[in-house]
Amino acid sequence: MIKVGIVNATTPVAGELIRILINHPDVEIVWVQSSQDVGMDVTHVHQGITGETQLQLCSEPAFDCVDVVFLCHSQGSSIAFMNRYRDQLPPELRIIDLSPDFRLPGDEHDFVYGLSELNRKYMVHDCFHVACPGAFAQTLEIALLPLAKNLMLNTDIHVTAIAGRATGTPPSRHSGNVAIEHALSSPQVPEVEQALKQLQLSFNSNIHFVPMRAGFDRGLLMAAYVKCNVDLDVLRQLYEDYYDDHNFVFIVDRPVCINDVLNTNKCLLNLERTGDKFLITAVIDDAMKGSAGNAVHCMNLLFGLHERVGLIAKSSAF
Repeated sequence: MIKVGIVNATTPVAGELIRILINHPDVEIVWVQSSQDVGMDVTHVHQGITGETQLQLCSEPAFDCVDVVFLCHSQGSSIAFMNRYRDQLPPELRIIDLSPDFRLPGDEHDFVYGLSELNRKYMVHDCFHVACPGAFAQTLEIALLPLAKNLMLNTDIHVTAIAGRATGTPPSRHSGNVAIEHALSSPQVPEVEQALKQLQLSFNSNIHFVPMRAGFDRGLLMAAYVKCNVDLDVLRQLYEDYYDDHNFVFIVDRPVCINDVLNTNKCLLNLERTGDKFLITAVIDDAMKGSAGNAVHCMNLLFGLHERVGLIAKSSAF
């Protein structure tokens, strides 16, 4: 069994992670840490798991009794955590970070960017630290990676995306509402640029990205288009070939919507051509594929498990 510890376990992303891991056949959650509500049953913090776990929140992580630690921090806190506990971390301990802190490469850390559709080979060979992508970035990367692999991203990229309310935002703030967030200046764009450059070294296109938040709880729909004169059947084959051996990305021949993927770890892609424009529409559940589900996917790779173990979830579409 893979023994797991979860840091900052009162956050919504930690709750989603716990819900997945308590049903993972190869995992035992040993401790869940928090600086608040210490001693409280985790079922009082996260709904829907009553009767499935007896875990209580602890104040300090115990690194020597777990194989992997998930960091469920906000921006800046994972760096502070690593600095604080650096001397206590066993060298063989795996760490999976869900914050933005280590997503970009740098000499000061050795975290691998946790996009399996790009870096799976790195995660299955002697990898100990993984930084999970942002949900917007991951969705756009999946939409564009086959083009990058075939050196076809040579014009500006135009992107519009809409996702549910931000983590921790009160429902009343976004109820029945839609608002633009970081228009043309999203902090996740550098993630996308560095990922695409791994496959297309010459990539230097502008990404015009307008993300939005809406009043629903979860889900993300993204539409991206580029100029491209290649026949649609050829483009579709490029996508089918790229994702042929990936377990959660599927190309479909109909318009996609958020309900198609809610409560699953899937990403669905629909491809269209209009004139000289190639349009890719992608949908994910940002709490699953865009966050906790992807973190578990990375864990499976780190420990040599099949990618889908513990992630075969019942869709809520009807």
